Amino acid sequence: MGLESSSVSALLFSLLMISSFQPTDAQYIQYPSSANLSSSWTNKIGEVISTNSSEYAVPQPILVRESTGSGFICGFYCYIGSDACFFGVLIFQNMDLPELVWSANRNNPFRINATSTLELTEGGDLTLEDADGTLIWSTNTSGKSIAGLNLTEAGNLVLFDQNNNTVWQSFDYPTDCLVPNQKLVSGKELTASVSSSNWSEGLPSLLVTNEGMVAYVDSSPPQFYYNKTIRGMKNNTGPSYIQFRNESLALFILTAEPNDPDSVISIPAALSSQFMKLDPDGHLRVYEWRESEWKEVADLLKTNEGNCEYPLSCGKYGICSDGQCSCPGDSSNAAKYFRPVDDRLPNLGCSEITSISCSSSQYYSLMELDNYRYSTFREDTVYTDLENCKQACLKNCSCKGARFLYDWNSSNGNCYLLSEVFSLIRNYGAYEEPFVNSTVLLKVVDSPIENNTEQVGSKAGKKTGHVPIIIGSSLGAFFGVLILIVTFLFLFRKKNNTMEVEEDYLDQVSGMPTRFSYEDLKAATENFSRKLGEGGFGSVYEGTLGNGVKVAVKHLEGLAQVKKSFLAEVETIGSIHHVNLVKLIGFCAEKSHRLLVYEYMCNGSLDRWIFHKNQDLALGWQSRRKIILDIAKGLSYLHEECTKKIFHLDIKPQNILLDERFNAKVSDFGLSKLIDRDQSQVVTTMRGTPGYLAPEWLSAVITEKVDVYSFGVVVLEILCGRKNIDRSQPEEDMHLLSIFKRKAQEEQLLDMVDKHRIEEMQLHGTDVVKMMRVGAWCLQSDFAKRPSMSMVVKALEGLVDVDENLDYSFSPLPLRGPLPVVGLKEGAASSSTTPLLASVLSGPR
Repeated sequence: MGLESSSVSALLFSLLMISSFQPTDAQYIQYPSSANLSSSWTNKIGEVISTNSSEYAVPQPILVRESTGSGFICGFYCYIGSDACFFGVLIFQNMDLPELVWSANRNNPFRINATSTLELTEGGDLTLEDADGTLIWSTNTSGKSIAGLNLTEAGNLVLFDQNNNTVWQSFDYPTDCLVPNQKLVSGKELTASVSSSNWSEGLPSLLVTNEGMVAYVDSSPPQFYYNKTIRGMKNNTGPSYIQFRNESLALFILTAEPNDPDSVISIPAALSSQFMKLDPDGHLRVYEWRESEWKEVADLLKTNEGNCEYPLSCGKYGICSDGQCSCPGDSSNAAKYFRPVDDRLPNLGCSEITSISCSSSQYYSLMELDNYRYSTFREDTVYTDLENCKQACLKNCSCKGARFLYDWNSSNGNCYLLSEVFSLIRNYGAYEEPFVNSTVLLKVVDSPIENNTEQVGSKAGKKTGHVPIIIGSSLGAFFGVLILIVTFLFLFRKKNNTMEVEEDYLDQVSGMPTRFSYEDLKAATENFSRKLGEGGFGSVYEGTLGNGVKVAVKHLEGLAQVKKSFLAEVETIGSIHHVNLVKLIGFCAEKSHRLLVYEYMCNGSLDRWIFHKNQDLALGWQSRRKIILDIAKGLSYLHEECTKKIFHLDIKPQNILLDERFNAKVSDFGLSKLIDRDQSQVVTTMRGTPGYLAPEWLSAVITEKVDVYSFGVVVLEILCGRKNIDRSQPEEDMHLLSIFKRKAQEEQLLDMVDKHRIEEMQLHGTDVVKMMRVGAWCLQSDFAKRPSMSMVVKALEGLVDVDENLDYSFSPLPLRGPLPVVGLKEGAASSSTTPLLASVLSGPR
């Protein structure tokens, strides 16, 4: 932005701050820095700031904290270019060009002309609602004795109680920026925006671990491009620009030499406004107010390799060479497989001319790029040869490419498969390490070639003596085919009639979500080409609706069980809404197609985060505690707050999804059961997943306590970081519940915590053991002794004590041999039967 544009913008903003908000008095208005309960504010965005590249609306302040010319604004802020408005915190210097450093609703903006309302309710919840009353965002702090709202001098938005203790703060939920004195604690991360004009979450993230920090791009699994171990101050060179203190990341203020992170010096914050931002291209930059504009003063992840080391330097599939971007392939075949997203902007990357689809796997081939390397890395590589690496990718529908790193004098090397292909780097001469070479393999689709019809010479028939045999065989074959055709037509007509009845039934059920056509969902998923995973009832694909909303589309596959699963899911969650239940956006019931459309959960399923081999992805204690509480709240709502009771019947980590803030939501209601509120139990056939089934399933008479039991298993899995049944362990340690019983008797429960977070978990040892005892309470063999889920929520919140007389001799269903099939009791109402299917589906959905 130029100086002239900045001056005009500053003038507009200053005039607005001085006069527009106090028309009767030209004196400078002193905005409050705090607010009391029952306060509300309505979005009334005013003037527009024009810069060289875009337009922003002058922020509408709610709270302001100023100190010697610099400070922070809490209020509404809009980007005119995309008609998107946000509630957040902005940093400013001398009232000029404020920059958004935190936003509450970055993935759920409201329109600029919408009269959205922010309210600090009497109950202590800070909520943001759209013009029609739809909840956009909330702190979920109702009932926590909130006394007021405060914007601190550090730019932290805080909800405090009557003792002035912090109950909720924006610093705990960073977006893409850090401000001076803000710490990014272990387990938290920054996530870049999609672009400068789209502020929703993009691909690059910076994650703080107990060892330091890692930067990665979001794919399944994540692909890392920066890893830094930081252990305090550097004794011989002075303080680092980013210093790791007490498992947190602290920002120092000003660098004497911007390009040398080791020469940073710390000066008082009052002399300069500054913030750190993870930009859409993956760079972690520090911006400072200089000469009437925000200027970059440091690039913290910068390496000697230059810009090509960043995975998004040339976009997806782009090749970076001396800072220049191009698409894979030479002049003869470049246009055959890839083309630039935008010929004028090569850094946006390349797209596949023919998208990879699981239905066309027979046409896969691999483009081999020798002497190319990949900017990201992973630890879970496989040591093999090049041919096995190729075959592994070709046989994996989700694989879009592979990197093979090997010694010059050996045919074996490290192979890892890529679910997404980001920027590639061309090597000139040898690889950066002696005697090491790198090959990149890109999966491409060749157009099918029609085979020429094979000409087969016919032979003369046999003699007339064989004529009766030939005639008899022909007639038999004719009548056999005729019977098959008649049977097929009958079954086909019956199937169509059944489908029509089902479709009519769905149209008559009240509160149904949006109904999509099959073509709509085919287009949204790019012909079902972006597969996220698969489970017992079908596959899940990533998609984008016409309005830009990202979704996960489950394509159900099968016969009778699919119909039951589909109807159960649509009926169960089609008309209920809760913050801890995954939202069903819509469905498709068209001919033989059965599809379900859910909100997209970018952090995938819980199993991805607790059954891991990568320490960098291990969840911290606070995240685990919150996830357990979220699951409990979701189940409590299903059991006690819906018009009908809902038994989920398949609670397990694969069916718990995590959003961008690691809020947990219960999903996959394909096996669920709706029960009238006056019913205390139900007779049904066994359903669920082995390892999570309560012992009373053997009687076929169940209550909602089967979900409580499954929840207890999940609690222990979350805290211990391992599966309930792990056949890779020795016989005595194969079953988690058996270890739990033994450690409880030895009073050594803390020995069981996740080894990847053992120090942090033991630091909170008392709370961890209490939560383990809540899990044990849920696992009581006698279901009558298990708590209700509402009681579990109170126990997790510390409002009630756990039962002291716990029995640690848990009695799960036997796991060896076939599971018993229990029929209905005489006179019991008929119930749908569903086979036991262990759904395994990780990754975003």
